[in-house]
Amino acid sequence: MKNADVVKGEKILKMDDNKLDIDSLIEMAWCDKTSFESIKVQTGLAEKDVIKIMRSNLKKTSFRVWRERVYGRKAKHDKR
Repeated sequence: MKNADVVKGEKILKMDDNKLDIDSLIEMAWCDKTSFESIKVQTGLAEKDVIKIMRSNLKKTSFRVWRERVYGRKAKHDKR
């Protein structure tokens, strides 16, 4: 997983001189139309890294709801 820093109260991911707001990543992960492959192209984060970020930044119940929603959904996995 990439390094996460806090800059002026905002959580930022450091990615090879690029910065990504964790809130933006969470928004992409919640979006049904954005696949994990698309997230990887945009951020360089693999599906397992996105899951770790979601687990550490969402409430337990919110994470569980997200995983149930994402699991097996064709739109989240281009290869399926």
